[in-house]
Amino acid sequence: MKCVICRTGETEYGKTTVTLQRESTVVLIKDVPAQICRNCGEYYLDEPVAAHVYAEAEKAVERRVEVEILRCAA
Repeated sequence: MKCVICRTGETEYGKTTVTLQRESTVVLIKDVPAQICRNCGEYYLDEPVAAHVYAEAEKAVERRVEVEILRCAA
């Protein structure tokens, strides 16, 4: 897939770290499977992985966590 950000790079399967923030909660999720641009590093998550990442972040917000670091199990 051609990267929509840099428009020159091609993506390849890899793992990345996703950082999400809402209000005072910051969630880092490591080893998230994604398509990653070889040129600029932009990543693209498929729908089930994105849903999992957002659900984990929502749980942290509900628990009023300030910072949480997780390893992806998706």
